[in-house]
Amino acid sequence: MVAVSSAQPRIQFLQTPTSQAWVKQAIAHLDIVLLDHSHCERKAAGVALNLMCRYPSSEKLVRALTAIAQEELSHFELVNQWLERRQVPLRPLPAPPYGAGLSKQVRREEPGRMLDSLLVAALIEARSHERLGLLATHCPDPDLAQFYGSLMASEARHYGAYWVLATTYFDRATVNQRLEELAVVESALLTTLHPEPRVHS
Repeated sequence: MVAVSSAQPRIQFLQTPTSQAWVKQAIAHLDIVLLDHSHCERKAAGVALNLMCRYPSSEKLVRALTAIAQEELSHFELVNQWLERRQVPLRPLPAPPYGAGLSKQVRREEPGRMLDSLLVAALIEARSHERLGLLATHCPDPDLAQFYGSLMASEARHYGAYWVLATTYFDRATVNQRLEELAVVESALLTTLHPEPRVHS
């Protein structure tokens, strides 16, 4: 039985905290969560690379996202080492509706597309930061818990970097209004617990 405190620290940008039900589900299926974490790190690197390719003349964006892509790939390798250690083979996993649900909110016309892409990435990184912290706190394997804790700072840097980029290219009032709108959707997507545990489910 996992004892989960109801007093969770509030993470900037997120409208609602992760439910206790998710923590219990994740701790009961650590290998699946770890496998999904591998996919998340790979996808996060891909998001940074795609934005760099879409906006190659935005120098500050390219510089910041180059660093993020490199760090996400290094985390991908570290998570894969944990999978090997726990004898969990790499394999595809059906994605929960979270990522697709957020992608639907991204406007197709510029400049809205750029702003929404940056803010959706910031929200995903913020949720990752929160959930890795919960895994670090509640994981029964002390070494794995320490590993999750070691990744928290980088996730915080990443969502901060996406926020800074948004406020670099758009005025703050516009960013704040759109972030609040997207954060409501982000939280709503997590209202119903996905039948299978995922980092974002």
